[in-house]
Amino acid sequence: MDIDTMVKNLMAAKRIPMDKLTQQKQLVQWQRDSYREINSKLVDFKSNKLTKTYGTSSALNAYKAVTTGNTDALKAVANADANGVDMKVSITQLASKGKLETNGAGSKFTTLSTLADLGGTSTDPYKLKVNDQTFSFSSDTAISTIISKINANADAKVTASFDEIKGKLIISSNTMGSKSEVKLGTTAGDNTLLDVFGGMKQNDMGKDAVVYINNTQIIKDTNSFTVNGVILTLSGTTSTTSTPMIDPAVSGEKDTPVNISIQSDPTKAIDTIKAFVEDYNSLVSLLNSKTAEAKYRDFAPLTDEQKADMKEADITAWTEKAKSGLLKNDDILTQTISSLRAVISEKLGSLSSIGITTGQYFENGKLYVDEEKLTKALNNNPQAVTELFQGTESAPKSGIFSIMATKVDNSLDSLVKRVGTNKFSTDLTSTFKEESVMGKKLKEYNSRIATMLTNLNNAETRYYKQFSAMETAMNKLQSQSNSLFSTSS
Repeated sequence: MDIDTMVKNLMAAKRIPMDKLTQQKQLVQWQRDSYREINSKLVDFKSNKLTKTYGTSSALNAYKAVTTGNTDALKAVANADANGVDMKVSITQLASKGKLETNGAGSKFTTLSTLADLGGTSTDPYKLKVNDQTFSFSSDTAISTIISKINANADAKVTASFDEIKGKLIISSNTMGSKSEVKLGTTAGDNTLLDVFGGMKQNDMGKDAVVYINNTQIIKDTNSFTVNGVILTLSGTTSTTSTPMIDPAVSGEKDTPVNISIQSDPTKAIDTIKAFVEDYNSLVSLLNSKTAEAKYRDFAPLTDEQKADMKEADITAWTEKAKSGLLKNDDILTQTISSLRAVISEKLGSLSSIGITTGQYFENGKLYVDEEKLTKALNNNPQAVTELFQGTESAPKSGIFSIMATKVDNSLDSLVKRVGTNKFSTDLTSTFKEESVMGKKLKEYNSRIATMLTNLNNAETRYYKQFSAMETAMNKLQSQSNSLFSTSS
């Protein structure tokens, strides 16, 4: 008897239900991978494009600030809400931080040196009380540790550093302006740490920035602030005087002011809007293609036995058809398409007025940009274009970018529940959360397949035992028959 062949034929029939179950599991796994691809595209569109790229204040800025004069003393950047007022800027004083410096212990020390190396001999702790925060160190404490401990204390509101050239301890306030200071403790023994670094040399209060814009004095506790929609960053003074004046030029003091003029420059805004339209079209096209993809029900995933009898090219072609249409008419994708197109439809009147229109009905919501019309709109009323896409100051979430980001976020939430994807990651190899609908379904498949596999193994073992027993019995019967035949002869 050919027992192996007989058992194989019997088991082939019994394996059919498990093969079907394995194929169903494979389809769910493929579908889950397809969902993850969509999840990645949605995360990229929402987080990287709508929020981090298109949603920034500079993305739709249609103005630029042009500076002349002492341009080394000032940097000017126009915001999208720049009002176009020309400005003449004179800077008589920069804002500074309150700062404490010691006399220094000499140039032979580094941050690896200890307080003992600097000459500290006291057995008592070396203390420093700054802004009501008390620090205590021993003689074997390294300077680097002192710096690190002070800087790690957020309540102290200071930054410590060490000047190796003169061995000075420097402590600066974390704030600027005339109210900025490094306030030391006043009780004896509060600041013995300073003595090791040569004692306190000076402890200066901070200063305010003093600026004259179009002959009007402006006092600021920072070197970067916004005036008339223009961000001014001060880096030097333009006047030789140290006394505030209404107009430095009138007094005869030397002054080389910075002249700022605002010019229309819609190039960046145009590029941003065109990029948004391209990304939007690409995403909607992908979603439409997935929901409309043909489904070939006669092409089930191939089993290992089926693959063994096929060529590689045939396996690839078959698998492509088996994977096709896994997201056909999918409810999450169709809802995403509908919600994105609804955002455009609600704003279509305003979009059309600046040159952005939809194509024919069969193009499924594709957008087109009339660059000439868009340029004209940005030159005439850039604020209106900015508010259309980014919302107003009082309602920042009313813009197209923000509304779309919310719609996409809702779709990502749906994918997380069903598929177990990560709504913050574009990684196509990230693991799935098991406690999702599909995760639980795959667990069920694994459990059923494991049970069926155990039953198949038991059945195969039983068949081998039965056929082996049959073969033994037949051999015995044959032997008895031969014996009887021999006797009768």
